[in-house]
Amino acid sequence: MITLKNIVLRRSAKVLLDHVSVTLNPGEKVGLVGRNGAGKSTLFALLNGSLHEDGGDFHIPAQWRMAQVAQNMPETSESATEFVIAGDTRLAELRTQLLALEAIEAEPDDHDHGMALAQLYTDLADAGEHDAVPRAQALILGLGFQSHELDRPVDSFSGGWRMRLQLARALMCPSDLLLLDEPTNHLDLDALVWLEAWLKRYAGTMIVISHDREFLDAVTQVTLHIDNAQLTRYGGNYSVFETLQAQQLELQQSAFAKQQDKIAHLQKFIARFKAKASKAKQAQSRVKALERMEKIAPVLANAEFTFEFKEPVNLPNPMLAISEAAFGYTADDGSHKCILEGVDRSVLAGQRIGILGANGQGKSTLVKTIARDLAPLAGRITEGKGLSIGYFAQQELDVLRSGENPLEHIIRLARDMGPNSREPSREQDLRSYLGSFNFSGDMVKQAVGTMSGGEKARLVLAMIVWQRPNLLLLDEPTNHLDLATREALAMALNEFEGTVMLVSHDRALLRSVCDEFWLVGRGVVGPFDGDLDDYQRYLLDESKRLRELAKENQRSVEPEPQAAPAPEPVAPAAASSAPPAPAPAPQGGAREQRKADAQARQQMAEKTRPLKRELEKIDQRLQVLGCDKSELESRLSTPLPPTEIADCGRRLKAADDEIAQLEERWLELSDQIEALGASA
Repeated sequence: MITLKNIVLRRSAKVLLDHVSVTLNPGEKVGLVGRNGAGKSTLFALLNGSLHEDGGDFHIPAQWRMAQVAQNMPETSESATEFVIAGDTRLAELRTQLLALEAIEAEPDDHDHGMALAQLYTDLADAGEHDAVPRAQALILGLGFQSHELDRPVDSFSGGWRMRLQLARALMCPSDLLLLDEPTNHLDLDALVWLEAWLKRYAGTMIVISHDREFLDAVTQVTLHIDNAQLTRYGGNYSVFETLQAQQLELQQSAFAKQQDKIAHLQKFIARFKAKASKAKQAQSRVKALERMEKIAPVLANAEFTFEFKEPVNLPNPMLAISEAAFGYTADDGSHKCILEGVDRSVLAGQRIGILGANGQGKSTLVKTIARDLAPLAGRITEGKGLSIGYFAQQELDVLRSGENPLEHIIRLARDMGPNSREPSREQDLRSYLGSFNFSGDMVKQAVGTMSGGEKARLVLAMIVWQRPNLLLLDEPTNHLDLATREALAMALNEFEGTVMLVSHDRALLRSVCDEFWLVGRGVVGPFDGDLDDYQRYLLDESKRLRELAKENQRSVEPEPQAAPAPEPVAPAAASSAPPAPAPAPQGGAREQRKADAQARQQMAEKTRPLKRELEKIDQRLQVLGCDKSELESRLSTPLPPTEIADCGRRLKAADDEIAQLEERWLELSDQIEALGASA
């Protein structure tokens, strides 16, 4: 087991952990949480041996093997498969020993040399030499790579994909302790589902730092919380931790208030009677009682980061209409690479759309085309009059200049928006505005290239809010954001009066913000009738279908189909009942079948959309009536003049009558939507 006893950890003069003690048992899966800068990465440095404690006793079993994701960007011409295989340190060590032994020129009758070779071959077999390649490739494919990329050089991938290879390399290493620092940052939702399934099967002790609450809930059973230089252990996942911490803080605040009352009473007695000879002894005893009293700390309210999107200047409806469009990009040789075709979708004012799809199926291509970064290859996109897009790119530096500071960014933005901007543009006003996004003091003059990922993301959000968009186009906005900032983003999006289109692997954000989903896959874009749990099951079935299709095509020596997402991970039994994926159309009529399917889904959406809108309005009205009814009932429970009692009674009856009518209409609409779905 891992034990920390009275541990003190410092970074320069700052004490990050102050006499903390905790025990972690073998096989426990632990979530390490706390604010940015609280000391999570420093604790990891203690665990992996790169930092030593400044005080106290730290113990980890000497025989434990450790695996951790390297944070450096790999630069090597090795193939992806060989790079990941090298993560198996035991296998790499044995291979090195074998090469060294085989290089020795031994005599034919050298029995010891032969025995050493035989032992090494046996050890290699025990270490999994025979299946190292398929094990490594299963990890690579599971994390979202395509089968044709298995032999590509590592340095031919972009930074985010190389970090995925670093993760695969860490998972390849046989270990008793696995340390994961933000492993989900560079993953799509399909790779995240696979990783969760893999980690649930991991038999060793695992400690993970993450700001993804659903990921933590899925893979951890213990939570360590770092706060105010203290480390507290909670038995349970992140949701359990939140509940237990809230209860603990409530009890602490209550105990603190009671103690403060007692202290005030003692001090009052001392002040009154310390000068009286007859009471001097009692006063002195109370002074000693105060000195002996162990003070309870008050609950200090941490300043939560919050922001809001300003009301859009106008709300065109529809926001945009996509007609018979094909999306893709132009290759270096000038040819067109089509990824999505036959796209017919409309985006209406006030919609909250989550964009789903397996890795490589075209989500970012769709978003970039709507954001005007890519031109459609065919068809047209008709924008509503006055459409203003706020675009959060998956790579924040796509819209940031690394050599400039936040103040220069916002000054240029204010200047580019011109006289129509309703915002003040004096430098002090701009500094104050940046301060509301936690860019205070000298931070407004810090070069963007030296900032953390979370700081860059906050700057992009600040620039988007400044523009007062009516359509928010967000491609993985939560990468590098801590839990507090993610909560602030979810609240701001829910209060935003415009339209939201969101690509994210953060399921808590998708559940909180989106009320409908589009599915990008098999070259088309259509509605997804289901929730995120249905989608996770769909992903597993889709990967299985594509893998079987690839095998069939290999057997028939036909051209290789479009690259498929990762192979099916071994998932928990609950994921076995997935929504059936549409059967593949014959080769000759694939495009016509996809177009027919898309048209059918579009027609169904057009039929149900007005019904769903009316349902939404009823829900909103029922909420208002419920609040009115509670207020009236509360007023009637207090003494009132007769005229007010009569008025409240009439209003209460009217509210009850309207609630009854709306609930009846709600049931009728629900039946109609269900009937349309059944007839489709």
